[in-house]
Amino acid sequence: MIFYIILAVVLVYFIMTYNSLVTIKNNVEKAWANINVLLKQRNEELPKLIDTCKVYMAHESQTLEKVIQARMGVDAARETHDVDGLSKAESAMTQSLGGLFAVAEGYPDLKADQTFINLQQRITGLENQIADRREFYNDSVNNNNVRIAQFPDLIVAALFNFERNEMLRFATAELKDIDISARFKA
Repeated sequence: MIFYIILAVVLVYFIMTYNSLVTIKNNVEKAWANINVLLKQRNEELPKLIDTCKVYMAHESQTLEKVIQARMGVDAARETHDVDGLSKAESAMTQSLGGLFAVAEGYPDLKADQTFINLQQRITGLENQIADRREFYNDSVNNNNVRIAQFPDLIVAALFNFERNEMLRFATAELKDIDISARFKA
């Protein structure tokens, strides 16, 4: 009789642990999907911003090209679920958008264009939401990685092949101080 009670307790424990690990795993996938939604929205807005800027910034093709290249890099990393690649591509995107907005400061007509203003605000809002989702994704990944490494949960995780996930990390360039004096030079 005691054997069956112990067996029932162990079975209930395994079921509860398995279900908890499945929930955590699905939270990681949901967090990644939320990032994808925002990246897709931003990628849909960027061509509109670039087209608006082209009208005013015909001789700034290098700046616009950097944004286009960064957009393609983010898209490729997002589609392949390449966490490391996405981190690098996001760094390039942040730098290229910063460069574009800085160059736009030298074009008063562009800065006053309502389409540009709306797109700039929309993209800036999406950037903030992406940063929030990156944080949520990393929290979800951390919860997953901690749970599958803790005893006795690691037994259930190993039996059912639960895997570690990689966190989104900032590139070293994003962590350095920014030289804002370059933005004030003509």
